[in-house]
Amino acid sequence: MGISVYMLKCADGSFYIGSATGEDVSKRVDEHNAGAYQGYTYSRRPVVLVWSEYFDRITDGIAAERQLKGWSRAKKEALIRSDWKAVSYFSQRRAGAVRPKK
Repeated sequence: MGISVYMLKCADGSFYIGSATGEDVSKRVDEHNAGAYQGYTYSRRPVVLVWSEYFDRITDGIAAERQLKGWSRAKKEALIRSDWKAVSYFSQRRAGAVRPKK
């Protein structure tokens, strides 16, 4: 059995990244909306599933979840739209770029 990584849009407009074993994340979304978890989404209900991906290997899913949690809001929104050009754009280093020596 693998793992699904998912992204929820909360009532306050923020995003929540989580994971659940198996391919069907609808049960987990229902649990978030029912207040089954006292964490981040509890006071930000209702939540809506905006993206998910299934991974055969649990380690790959956990790595993807950690990576997504570090992404900017703009990059997450591009992923939701499946706008791969924008995902690539937001992946480029901006601040603190190394300048060539004179």
